[in-house]
Parts: sequence; C-alpha cells; structure tokens
Amino acid sequence: MTSDSSTIVALATAPVAGAVGILRVSGPAALEVGRRLAPGVPASPTPRHAYLASFVDAAGAVLDEGLFLYFQAPRSFTGEDVVELQAHGSPRLLRLLLARALEDERVRPALPGEFTRRAFLNGRIDLTRAEAVADLVAADSEAAVRAAAAGLSGALAGRIRALETPLRELHADLEGVLNFPEEAEGADAEAGPRVTALRSAAEALRAEVGRGRLVRQGARVALYGPVNAGKSTLFNRLVGEARALVDDEPGTTRDALEARVEWDGLGVTLYDTAGLREAPGRVEALGIARTRELLAAVDLAVLVLPPGTSRDEASSWTREAGATPVLSVTGKCDVMPGAREEHGSAALPSPAPPRVSGLTGEGVEALRTSVLTRLWGGGTPSAVALVSERHSDALRRTAEALGRAEAASRVSTLEVLSGEVGLALEALGEVSGTSVSEALLDTLFQRFCIGK
Repeated sequence: MTSDSSTIVALATAPVAGAVGILRVSGPAALEVGRRLAPGVPASPTPRHAYLASFVDAAGAVLDEGLFLYFQAPRSFTGEDVVELQAHGSPRLLRLLLARALEDERVRPALPGEFTRRAFLNGRIDLTRAEAVADLVAADSEAAVRAAAAGLSGALAGRIRALETPLRELHADLEGVLNFPEEAEGADAEAGPRVTALRSAAEALRAEVGRGRLVRQGARVALYGPVNAGKSTLFNRLVGEARALVDDEPGTTRDALEARVEWDGLGVTLYDTAGLREAPGRVEALGIARTRELLAAVDLAVLVLPPGTSRDEASSWTREAGATPVLSVTGKCDVMPGAREEHGSAALPSPAPPRVSGLTGEGVEALRTSVLTRLWGGGTPSAVALVSERHSDALRRTAEALGRAEAASRVSTLEVLSGEVGLALEALGEVSGTSVSEALLDTLFQRFCIGK
C-alpha cells in the first residue's frame, strides 16, 4: 500500500472563532503552495523554523499576518513536505486561505484522518499509534487522555512488538526447517513451548479489552433498589449538585436521570433510577421498566437498601440486576442508625453492607473507592493499554490459531504447525498494521476528523 502523490490541504483546527486557526498542507507541492499564500517567506525556508509572514489573496492583498512553518520530508508527521499556516482564528479568513490553496490543480481537500493515514503508510507511525491519535482527540477524561498519550508514545506498540517479533522468528524457523531441512535442523525443537508462551501472551493482552473500553467510553454505574431508600439524595451527593428531586413520598423518581463525573481520572456516568416496588402507578411503572432495562446495560449496579432490610429482601433486590455485578450499600444511615439491630435474625447477616448517607455524606468517599475497585480492580486507569474491540478480535484469532498450533506440535505435521503460526502472525498484523487491507484502513480512518 502506498500513499497517492497528490498534495492535500485542510483546516487543522475547528471551524469556529478562536485565537488561532491552522491550515495544514502535505505533499510534494506543499512548500510551493504555502509560499503562494505567504510570498514573503524565503524560497528555501529553514525546516522547523517559524517565520512571521503576511498571508495574501490572489491579487496580493494582505488578508492576515501569522506564522509560517515548514517541515521537510521525511522529518514531518506525514513523512512528506508539510506546511502549516497559523493565522487568526476567523472561520471566514480560514475558508479564504483554504480556497486559495485549492486553486492549485495539484491540491485537493484532505479526507478524514488522511494526514495520519499518510503518516502510517509512510512508516512514521504504526497502526496502534495512528489509532491512539483518534483516541487522544476523542478523550474526555484524564484517564483517557493519559492512556491515549501512552499509546501515542508506543506503549501498546511495544507490547504488540514483543509478541509479534518472536512469533515471526518462530514462523521463520519452521519455514526454514520445511524448506531447508539440513541447514535448519533442530530449529523446531522447542516449537511447542514457544507456541504455548505466545498464546498466553496474546490472551493476556486481549484480557485488557474491558479496561480499554472503560477508559475510552467511561464506566456506567446505576443506583437502584426499593423506593424511598435514599437513592436520589445519594445520587445528588455523588454528582455534587441537586440533579434529582428528593421527597419523602415514595416513587418520586419516575425515569432514569444521568450525570457524568470523573473519579480518579476515570469518566463515570451515574444513573439515578426509579425505585422498584409492586403495584406502582402507570407512569412510575414505565420508569421501573426503564430501570430494569438499564440494569442490564451498565457496568456496575449499586443496590441502595433501606436500613433494616432483611436477608431475603436483599437477595430479591440483588436478583433484579441479573448478570450485572452488584455492590450493596445501606442508605439513609442518618435516619435509622439502629434499625439493623432491631430486626434481629431477620436483618442482614454480618458483615452488613457499608452504610452511607447522601444527606450527611457519611460513607460516600468509601463508596466511591469501592465503586472504582469493583470497576477497575487495581492499578491506575491511565496505565492500561488501550486495547479496542477490533484489537480484541484480532488477538482472539491470534490465540485460537496458536492454540491449534500447540495441538499440532504434538500430533500433526510440521506443515500444519507452520500454517497455524502463519495465520496467527497475519491476525496479529492487523493490530500492528503489518498485514492490513485498504478496506480496514478506510474503516479505521473514517472516525478521524478532517485535518488530522
């Protein structure tokens, strides 16, 4: 796969008023096109040097004054000649500069993600780094920013390379034995253990896909339970503002409310749901149906129980969450602090759920910690390799092929073993970009913005 030879241009900043707007040009005609807009710049500008320049229209009239930067191939982001004009951030001005650049027949508008795509095709970055660019642009939490930045710096690329390099070496050894048996005699002696170790590494990396999704999209946590258990008050306390109506009358919450917060850098969407009870009103029943639907979709359900809830009642509410993990807490601990003792044997067994009060804030920080622990397990969200669903599928196929290769090393021919290792290498190459189709690249870069 090779990049086409056309010169591309796009605005690298959003088309809204701002202090600075950037026009980016990449390709063989980039310098000539850039100097047409900024004729005062030397014919052979110093690469990576900022020139104060006047930007002009076709008649030579000055439109603006700003910075002109030239990045000479191959030492640029795309690996081609790149020019950036940094003007004032007037959308109309930037459209005039863009139109002026497009007057050259060698220049065309850039497609979404085409600058990054050219960087990949020209060997400046591998595919994991290219995807990290889009992740960084889309990041809306500190954890997502830090994890995407780590990916851009090569964190995931290094782990993929640590798997791909020995896999390629194994495949070369096996092919050598098949094609040159005398010269490569014994190269396949440890093939079985090598395959086993590689399969374990592929499965370990794939296991991080859940964490990668949490970092990219944020976690979803729903507060649920019986009516009048203190869910809305607790929701307001966790969010930090009065988002939900609170009243002593049961059934106040008729529909799910949501709010996004950030805890220890991880984006979390909290839901306050309608309380569950028998024989609700018609509108409230619709809210309860929505609660049950939402419980099946979240990452964690926090069951808020009234003080004095019995063991059987707690079990019944827990079953409402289905397969979703449940974290139980006792709400309204400021109202009935001694209720648990009053219920004797019918009360919840020891250890009882943690006690919280949305009204006073008691136990709320501990609840936040417990939620993050249940979601994340340990470590820091920013340390995760941003393994995506696409990566997961490729790693699944890699591990499956290596599993078949492991079996073949014991009971089948060397040809079969080498073939399965080759399939594993091809699947893994879809992550690194060493074996990727044009169709896949089209799909990946369509999610990029124009100008990136």
